[in-house]
Amino acid sequence: MTTLHIDSSAQFDNSNSRQLGQYLVEKLAQASTHRDLAQNPPLVPSAEDLMDFKDGNDVPRESLQAFYRQSEAYIAELKSADTLVIGAGMYNFSVPAYLKLWIDAICRAGETFRYTAEGPEGLTGIKKAYIITATGGTPVGSDYDFCSRYLEQVCGFLGIQEIHHIDASGSKGDQAAILASGREQIDQLLA
Repeated sequence: MTTLHIDSSAQFDNSNSRQLGQYLVEKLAQASTHRDLAQNPPLVPSAEDLMDFKDGNDVPRESLQAFYRQSEAYIAELKSADTLVIGAGMYNFSVPAYLKLWIDAICRAGETFRYTAEGPEGLTGIKKAYIITATGGTPVGSDYDFCSRYLEQVCGFLGIQEIHHIDASGSKGDQAAILASGREQIDQLLA
């Protein structure tokens, strides 16, 4: 069993999603790969590269080839994992830009999903995903939360059937209480 742990918060030492993600990965006690998208940001494709990316790997333009190499590396990490842990701070009601770039690089037809007569089918083989969402004050799961619901949609699209949410919201409040609540949620999920 292996875990792919994705961090995307722009906060480092004081991040609720980072601290709870690390706690969860330690509790899972399995081999893990950690990708920190804020410390090592994904490439930003040009409009031309983004359009050519969906059509194949035929164009020799170096910027497109670099984006393909990055996508291949991200997909290899994803496909080698049984469990996905995503730590996301909510920025302006949605996911951090770095996390969206990672999603754009991993969602590839024929690689991580395919189209069927019944609709898209995920191909990652990941069994479980844990989404840790930290917000300033927006309640996780509310009508204003386009972060955790979007990440759940992406996980389902990739074929992950078992998706769990850990609420690390309220970063404007008492951090010790938020972290204690998050650890309790994790402990209950893993019990």
